[in-house]
This record gives sequence, C-alpha cells and structure tokens, in this order.
Amino acid sequence: MDILYNIFIDPFVQMGSAPDLLVQTLWEGLVSGVLYALIALGFVLIFKASGVFNFAQGIMVVFAALTLVGLYEAGVPAILALILTIGVMFVLAVGVERIVLRPLVNQPDIILFMATFGLTYFLIGFGELVFGGNPKVMITDQLYLPRGSVEFEMLGGFVSLQKIDITAAVIASVMVASLAVFFQKTRIGRALRAVADSHKAALSVGISLNQIWIIVWFTAGIVALATGIMWGARSEVSFALQIIALKALPVLILGGFTSVPGAIVGGLIIGVGEKLGEFYWGPLVGSGIESWLAYVIALGFLLFRPQGLFGEKIIERI
Repeated sequence: MDILYNIFIDPFVQMGSAPDLLVQTLWEGLVSGVLYALIALGFVLIFKASGVFNFAQGIMVVFAALTLVGLYEAGVPAILALILTIGVMFVLAVGVERIVLRPLVNQPDIILFMATFGLTYFLIGFGELVFGGNPKVMITDQLYLPRGSVEFEMLGGFVSLQKIDITAAVIASVMVASLAVFFQKTRIGRALRAVADSHKAALSVGISLNQIWIIVWFTAGIVALATGIMWGARSEVSFALQIIALKALPVLILGGFTSVPGAIVGGLIIGVGEKLGEFYWGPLVGSGIESWLAYVIALGFLLFRPQGLFGEKIIERI
C-alpha cells in the first residue's frame, strides 16, 4: 500500500502543498515543450513535402548553430554571422535538392529515408572537420539575447523565470504560429500538401518539385537555426544536441507526422510531462526519468492511437 500511495497519491499531495514549485515546474516544461514543437515542425515540413521522416533534422540543428558560432569565432560580427548562416542553410537546401532528392524522384520512401541517414553522417563528419568536436558557447550577448532571471511572488512562494527561457518561448511560439499559417493558408502550403500526396500528380498540374523541396528544406534549415540558438543558449553548442532533437520523434507520434498543430500539442505534452515526471516521480523510480519518459508516453499512443492526436486514420482496402 505504501508503494501505491507514493506513486499515485503523494506526488499530487506535493503539488497541492507547494503550488509555487508546481508553477515553476510547469513553466520549465512549457519552455521545453515549445522548443520540442519547434524541432518537430522541421520534421513535419520535410515529411509533408516528401512523405519521409528526415533523420538529418537533428544534425541540421547542430550544424546551423556551429556555423553561427564558428563564423563569429572567425571574426565575423554576430549579426552578419547570423545572415551568413541563413545563407549557408539555403545552400544546404539547394544542395540536398540537387544531389539527393532530384535523382530519387518517385523512388520508394525507404530509399529517401536512407538518403537522410547518409546526409546525417555527412554533416557530422563535415561539421567535425570544419568546427572541431569540442562544445562551444552560444553568442547570446552578441545576439542581444537577455541573461538573468525574473522573480516574483506567487501562491505563497517565489517563482523564477530565466529571461532566456522567456525569449525562447516567445520566439519559438511566433515561429511555429507563423509557419503554421503560412503552410496552411498560402499557395505554397497547398502545393506542399499536393507534393506530399503524390509526386506524379503534383508534376501533372505544374507544381515544381524542385522549388517546393528547396523552399521546404530551407525553411526547415531556418527552424533548425532558431532551435540551435535557443537550445545552445540554454546549455552549449555540441553534437550532443542532435540527441535532444530526436525528442521530436515522440512529439510526432503524439501529434501526427503531418500535422502542424499536432507538433505544437505533442511538444507541450512531452515537455510538461517530462518535467512533472522528473520532479515528482523521479525520486520514486530513480533519476533520469526525463530521458525516457517521452518514449514511454509515445509507446502508449502507438498502442491505442497510432496515427496520433491529429493524424488521419488510414483505412486500406484489401
């Protein structure tokens, strides 16, 4: 009975007895969730355009952040380094379209998926060759990202909000909302959905696969850059960031691989769930619950709703 009480009752008692700590935990989960949603959005964009899970999105986050920091360390002013990094991501998008995607039009999805594996290891090797393998510090001050924290009294205690977390949450929310509207309401968004449904059908109505893929991969590159800046500002810029980026997989399972709103909701569920689990249930089941809880939640969704909260249920005739 004591075990059941500790697992099912005691954490909720703690939430009620210390509401300020609950608010602090929820805030930290919200920030992580919004950043997870931003990462997942990059995956969603590529999947919408090609029907393939882009395994390289994680290393694109690292590569974009390393490019920004590397250019600054080479003597380029921070703002100019940011502009040049955006240009590098555009060149990467064009290169992926010309070298990887164009020769593989109408090939099975598994071939395109394996191509993203090759792109991943190419970017890892190229990144280590150019920037080295040591962790780097994000240039937060040079990009005018705020430091410090804001504290205020709430519910009988004090809640501390890091200014960089507030900035990250605002920027990520604006980007997610803007891209959601852009790809849902614009002509390019409709063309993207047509390409995702059928390459041949899209070509037959005059949609250029080459242009759509460049636009989508460039947009995913911008998302990767923003994600790398925010995650790098919260910790550091290293190749370990690609592991954090893979947290987008349970987010996509929850929200659906083709749903922008699903990426948002899934990210918030995973982010908040991780923080609550680590703070309230972590002492009961052992530390490190934050590293695997997201995948347990995703497994539960796979068992009962494999298409995700916002994914379309596919019914195939036999």
